[in-house]
Amino acid sequence: MKSIITSAFAFAVSTTVAFGWTLDSDASAISYVSIKNADTAEPNLLPGLTGTVSDDGAAEIDIALSSVETYIDIRNERMQEHLFKTETHPVAKLLAQLDMANFTDMAAGQTKDVEFPVTLQANGQEATYDVLAAVTRVGEDRVVVASRQPVIVYADELGYMDGLATLQDIAGLESIQITVPVSFTLVFDNS
Repeated sequence: MKSIITSAFAFAVSTTVAFGWTLDSDASAISYVSIKNADTAEPNLLPGLTGTVSDDGAAEIDIALSSVETYIDIRNERMQEHLFKTETHPVAKLLAQLDMANFTDMAAGQTKDVEFPVTLQANGQEATYDVLAAVTRVGEDRVVVASRQPVIVYADELGYMDGLATLQDIAGLESIQITVPVSFTLVFDNS
C-alpha cells in the first residue's frame, strides 16, 4: 500500500511545465496515507525523487523506494524488504506525456489546473491513473506542480498484495487498506 503511494503519486510528477525541466529533488516529495486496522491513518513520504520533462513534454520521474519514510525505522526497513522489495525493484517510475503548449505563456505567479494520465511502473507491474494538478510558475525558471486532489492508488494493481499480507502478519494487524491516497509536490527548474 505504501508502495502505491510511490506510484501516486508520483503521478503528479509528470505534470511539469516548459522545456528541458529538471526536478529539484530537495524541494519535491510524494506523500501518502496508509490505513491500518480500519481507522488508524499514518502519513508517509517518498522523498527520493529524480526526473525531467523534455521540451517535447515527455515526463519521467524515478522514485527511489529505499527513501520511504514512515517515521519508524523498523517499519521503513520492512516496507523496503517486504512491500517494495527494493533489492529487486529499487525504483518506481512515473511517465506522462504533457502538452507543453499549455504552459509556454504562463507568467510568474500564474497557476493553471491541468488533468493528465500518468503511468506508474512499480514491482514489475504498470497502472495508469488520472491526475489533477496545479502548475504554478514561481519564477522565470522554476515551476511547482502540486496535486489538487489525492490520487488513489490500488495495491492489487501493482502486485503488492503479498507484501501487504506479510506486513500485516509481522505487525499483528487486523487489516491494511489496499487503497492509498497519494499527493505530491514537485518542483522543476529550467537550467
